[in-house]
Amino acid sequence: MENSQPDYRRIYTDIICRKYPHKEERCKTLLNKKDLSFLDIIKLNSLIFETKSKETMSFNQRHRSYNESTIIEILKYQKINKLNNTQLANHFKLSRNSIAKWKTLFAI
Repeated sequence: MENSQPDYRRIYTDIICRKYPHKEERCKTLLNKKDLSFLDIIKLNSLIFETKSKETMSFNQRHRSYNESTIIEILKYQKINKLNNTQLANHFKLSRNSIAKWKTLFAI
């Protein structure tokens, strides 16, 4: 059985067309990409649904998951921008412990 993913491009395009047509221009560059990474999806989500309460952000953070390619992309971002674990955690709204664990697992 094949592990299929939702068609995020179609989902976000429909959301923008129906509820937020004024935000279409801001999201166009991300939606025109050939492949959407998980970081692109997170960025699209934040561009479309800007207002968030602390409880909503906490709930959403608990339900995020990252695949290997996204983790490697995050760790490369850290290396390129010369960030420490705390700065990277604040930027991506992650736990410092998650970053430390990823660094040991992927030895980057």
